[in-house]
Amino acid sequence: MIEERGTVVALSGDYAQVRTERRSACGTCTVQGACGTSLLERYLGRRAVELTALNQIQAAVGDRVLVGISEQGLLAAAMAAYLAPILALLAGALLGEALGGAHGEAASLFGALLGLILALRWLRGYRVATASTPLILRRLEFN
Repeated sequence: MIEERGTVVALSGDYAQVRTERRSACGTCTVQGACGTSLLERYLGRRAVELTALNQIQAAVGDRVLVGISEQGLLAAAMAAYLAPILALLAGALLGEALGGAHGEAASLFGALLGLILALRWLRGYRVATASTPLILRRLEFN
């Protein structure tokens, strides 16, 4: 389980909006500050990330919480986010070329664009059951 600390900022039914601060891996890296990632972080700053998490523990707004997501769920969501658009783009291009006849190149371009749009619309609602849904694991004590 991948875990991150955050603060509940809003509630909506069984879900909560949790704000976390984006962290880089620079603290554990041997180079520590001499790479492009650290330079970008220095100039662009750290931005807060908000995510929607299943609120099984009934955390309230303002509570500091520990949010978790399964590694398998994250991997499946990442694979879908990268592979679905590429495969749909290629399939649309090949189908367009096959059905395009004399205008195969134009049909291939149109098919690729249509496949990409359909894949992105599918991804908007995609979830691997509840495996890719973050959930609030527990409340944290204030330090």
